[in-house]
Amino acid sequence: MRIQKLNKDTKQNLLEDLLKRSPNSYGQYEASVQSILNEVKEKKDEAVFAFTRKFDRAEISADNILVTEAEIEEAYQEVDASLLDVIRKARNNIENFHAKQRQNSWFDSKPDGTILGQKVTPLQRVGVYVPGGKAVYPSSVLMNVMPAKVAGVDEIIMVTPPGKEGKISPNTLVAAKEAGVDKIYKVGGAQAIGALAYGTESIPKVDKIVGPGNIYVALAKKAVYGHVSIDSIAGPSEILVIADETANPRYVAADLLSQAEHDELASAILVTTSEELAKAVSNEVDGFLKVLSRSEIIAKSLDNYGYILIADTMDDVIDVANEIASEHLEIQTKNPFEVMTKIRNAGAIFIGEYASEPLGDYFAGPNHILPTNGTAKFFSPLSVDDFVKKSSIISYSKDALSRVHKDIEAFAKAEQLTAHANSVHVRFENEEE
Repeated sequence: MRIQKLNKDTKQNLLEDLLKRSPNSYGQYEASVQSILNEVKEKKDEAVFAFTRKFDRAEISADNILVTEAEIEEAYQEVDASLLDVIRKARNNIENFHAKQRQNSWFDSKPDGTILGQKVTPLQRVGVYVPGGKAVYPSSVLMNVMPAKVAGVDEIIMVTPPGKEGKISPNTLVAAKEAGVDKIYKVGGAQAIGALAYGTESIPKVDKIVGPGNIYVALAKKAVYGHVSIDSIAGPSEILVIADETANPRYVAADLLSQAEHDELASAILVTTSEELAKAVSNEVDGFLKVLSRSEIIAKSLDNYGYILIADTMDDVIDVANEIASEHLEIQTKNPFEVMTKIRNAGAIFIGEYASEPLGDYFAGPNHILPTNGTAKFFSPLSVDDFVKKSSIISYSKDALSRVHKDIEAFAKAEQLTAHANSVHVRFENEEE
């Protein structure tokens, strides 16, 4: 891996380099994505089936687009029992973590006749996109579905691209069943996002779409935002490791590569105060590349977006970490919890040498659907909050309103909104002032 001294120039170059990975930088695909969405909006099922035939080479129709209970039962027969056990353990951990995020409606009633509050209501129908093809991620099924289940969403619809034979990966189907998905449809790509956003004869329109996908899926979600809500525009995966001279270079190298193997656009960055550690980690990376199965992808990822930065002080390390605002942030230092208190921007923070990033990807319970491309500065991980909406409650008695109606009228008149003022005034127009 390239080793650089951290300074103003290398920091700026790094930030500009990472921004190139954003889905917003791939505008050349937007026209074709919009064309697909327009076709689906106009022709509905007919367009969905045609695009599935074109892109997935699968013959899907109204008769077989919905996954049947028989297909799910068949999937259970094909999934290894030990994997099923792990899926159930992970599901329970994810459910327990997200249960602590639940919010209840509240009402504040006062003796003066005012009642204020907030009503928390689950979304009625949510669509979950799950990648297919070579990428089979039952963990993403759990991470997207469980917060919705905990929130109390009425109906959870899942879409995922079929293989050429028109089937869905057994691991995906089993994870969906275990998580509590209500319906699963065999469709992927931008056409699936269009179907969820606009509705077709076979697929109902949803209120919100969540889940990761390729650039076409990301741009399609961006395009339909407003017709429906979305979770975020997900970019390529990324990891940043903060480490000092006490870190184990083999652990650090292994963790960096765990994200670099996702794809050539993945980012893996180490920021350290130790030049010795930097060199040791680079050597360990070279060793791992000789034995890991996805070494070709990893090597391209590291060539494009892999960095080891050497900083003068831990304050400099923390400063650049907050600027990058990484999706995954590991802290492997002498006092990791002290460092953690100074981190403002990160999707998920892994503390200590035994909190490796895949622990969060698969098992611990916190969500692995995280903000990318610096959006951790203002976005949060997927949570129960993403699957509820909140309504404000306002109730005033006549006495309560009478005490403040002149204030409200004065405010409205100051904004030259006389109908606003009149709306309050008419309630007291026949009373002595």
